[in-house]
Amino acid sequence: MKRTPRETTDSARQIGRRSLVVGGLFVATGGVLAARMRYLQVERADDFRMLAEENRINIRLLPPARGLIFDRGGVLLAGNEQNYRITLVREDAGDVDAVLAELARIVNLDMVALERARAEIARRPPFVPVTIADRLSWAELSAVAVNAPALPGVTPEVGLSRIYPMRGDFAHVVGYVGPVSDYYLEQTGDTDPVLQIPDFQVGRNNVEARLEHRLRGSAGTKRVEVNAGGRIMRELDRDPPEPGADVQLTIDAGLQNYVEARLSGESAGSVVLDCETGEILALASAPTYDPNLFVRGISTASWNALNNDPYRPLANKATQGLYPPGSTYKMVVALAALEAGVLDIQETVSCPGHMDVGDRRFHCWRRGGHGRMDLIEALAQSCDVYFYDIAQRVGIEAISAMARRLGCGIRHNLPLSGVAEGLAPTMAWKMQNRGAAWVVGDTLNASIGQGFVLSSPLHLAVMTARLATGRAVQPAIIRSIDGISQLPEPARDMGFDPAHLEYIHRGMWQVNNDRQGTAYGSRVEVSEFGIAGKTGTSQVRNISAAERASGVISNDDLPWERRDHALYVGYAPYTNPRYACAVIVEHGGGGSAVAAPIARDILLRAQLGEVPPPELYPASQRRDIEQLHRELPILPTPPVPTGRTVRSQA
Repeated sequence: MKRTPRETTDSARQIGRRSLVVGGLFVATGGVLAARMRYLQVERADDFRMLAEENRINIRLLPPARGLIFDRGGVLLAGNEQNYRITLVREDAGDVDAVLAELARIVNLDMVALERARAEIARRPPFVPVTIADRLSWAELSAVAVNAPALPGVTPEVGLSRIYPMRGDFAHVVGYVGPVSDYYLEQTGDTDPVLQIPDFQVGRNNVEARLEHRLRGSAGTKRVEVNAGGRIMRELDRDPPEPGADVQLTIDAGLQNYVEARLSGESAGSVVLDCETGEILALASAPTYDPNLFVRGISTASWNALNNDPYRPLANKATQGLYPPGSTYKMVVALAALEAGVLDIQETVSCPGHMDVGDRRFHCWRRGGHGRMDLIEALAQSCDVYFYDIAQRVGIEAISAMARRLGCGIRHNLPLSGVAEGLAPTMAWKMQNRGAAWVVGDTLNASIGQGFVLSSPLHLAVMTARLATGRAVQPAIIRSIDGISQLPEPARDMGFDPAHLEYIHRGMWQVNNDRQGTAYGSRVEVSEFGIAGKTGTSQVRNISAAERASGVISNDDLPWERRDHALYVGYAPYTNPRYACAVIVEHGGGGSAVAAPIARDILLRAQLGEVPPPELYPASQRRDIEQLHRELPILPTPPVPTGRTVRSQA
C-alpha cells in the first residue's frame, strides 16, 4: 500500500527524534566513562599504582590455642604461656643474609639458633614463615616492631608455648609436646596446614599424643595487606581459630605428688585405683623428668643424661614395665583352684621347705618350711609349696584364664604410650614362642609368679581392685573432655562365689595384720584405715644348687642390677574397699621390707587426703615416719585456677 506524503514526513520526523535520543544517550554514557577513566587514571593513579605494583593480599594461618589439661579437682597440669618471637618469610625478605644482619644489630641472636634457622629457611617453601628467635623480652619485641620498615619479611609475633606447672609429677601421664619434625610428618601422614606454622607444637607421648587431634584445635585465618617489603599495612579480616578441647584426668594431683615423692630415690612404679569406678588416682614412675625440657627441643647433654641413667627415667614403669609378679600372683592361683572346685578350704598342705618333681627340687622361700598350712595361712605367710601343690591340681590353663579374667595378661585401653600387654602363659603359647612343650615345672614356676608370667603395676592394681570388689573394674584415666564424661559404665559383677572371695580377703588381711604375716611390719594401728594386701619378691637371677647349699647370697651383697624386685599389692579400707594399689621397686630386694611400707603410706594418703599422721603407725615406727615425711619432696597442693589460663593468641 502506497504511503501518502504526509505519512512519510511524520515517519521521518519520528526517526529523527529517536536518533537524537539514542545519540544523546551514547554521548552521555561516553562522557561518564571518560570522567570515570580520568578519575581512576589521573586522580587515583598513585593509589592504584601502589595497590597494583607494591601491595598484595596475603592469607595467613592463625594457630589455635592448645586445649588445657587438668587433674580431677581442676588443678592445671598442662597450660599455655605467651611467647614473644620473630619470624621471617623468605620470599618477602629478598636478601635474607642482609635482613638477618640488620636484625642482629637490633636484638641479640643466638648463633646456634640462627644457623638452625638458616637451614630451616633453605629447606622450607619460600612463603612459609620460619622462627628466627623466640622467648624474647617485650623490649626486644618492641625494638623489632619499631624497625620493621628496615626489616622486610620480618614479623614480630606473640605466640603460645606449652608449660607444665607440675613439672615431673605428670611426665609419665600427660607427656609433653615438641616441634613438628619431618619424622613426625612421615610417621603420622598428618597433612593439617596448621603444622606449617612456625614452632607449632604437637603431642609426642602419653595423653598429649594420644589425644592430639582433640587438644590441637583448628587453625584460623587472617587476610592482610602487605607492601613490597613484606611489611603488613593493614589487616582486612579475620576468621579466629578454634581452641582445642579441655581434658580433665582422673588423677589426683596431691596424691600423685605424694606417690612420686614416696618413690623418690628408687627405680619404681605405682598405680592407685578407685575400686568403685576404676578411675586411676595416681600413676607414678620414678625417677621422673621435667617435660618442659622437651617443649623447645631438648639439648643433647640433657637427653644423654636421661637416656643413660640406669634407673631409666624416660620409661613408664607403671604401664610399660613388665616384671615377674612373684607372690602377688598367688591370689590368682588360689581363686582359680577354688572356682574350679579342686581346693577345699579346710584342707592343709605340708611344707617341708621344698617339693620334688621328677629329678628337680622346687624350694620354698623359707628354707626350713612352714609345716602344715591351709589357704589363709599360706597366703599370709606366702608358702610356696602350698601353691606348688594346688597349681598342679588346677593346671596352667585355668590359672592363666583366671589371670586374664582378673585383668592380667591383657592390654588395657588407656591413652598412654606403650601400655604393655603382659603375659599369662599357656601351653600353646610356649609351643608357639619357645618351640617346646609345657612341663610341670613351668606350672610350678607360674604358681609363684615366676617363669614366663609377666605383669605391670597397672595389671596388678586392676587385679587387686577386682579381687577386692568382685566386679570387673575397668581402669580409666580420662574423666571428661570439654565437660563430657568419658568414664566407663559401672563395673559388672564377675560372678565369683562370694565365699571364695572371702577366703582370699581373709588371707590378704592376715598378710598385714597377723603376727606371722609377711607384711605385719607395715600394718595400720587404726582398724578404720586397715589394709589387706600381699607381698611379692621376684628373682632376676638363677640361684644354683651350690649357692643354696652354702646359703643364698643376701640382696644387700649383690650388685644393684642383680637384686630381686620388690612388690606389694593391697586395698583399703578392708571393710569397704575403696582404693587399690600396686607398687614395684626394681631390684629393691624383699617386698615385705621395701614395697609394703611404701604401699601402706600411699593407701593411707589416699584414704585421708593428706599426709598420714604418725598415730596410725606402730609406736616403734612413729619417729621414723615423722622424719621420713619431713624429708620427702612433697609439694603444697596447687590452687585451682580462678580464671582462664592463656588460651588465645594476641
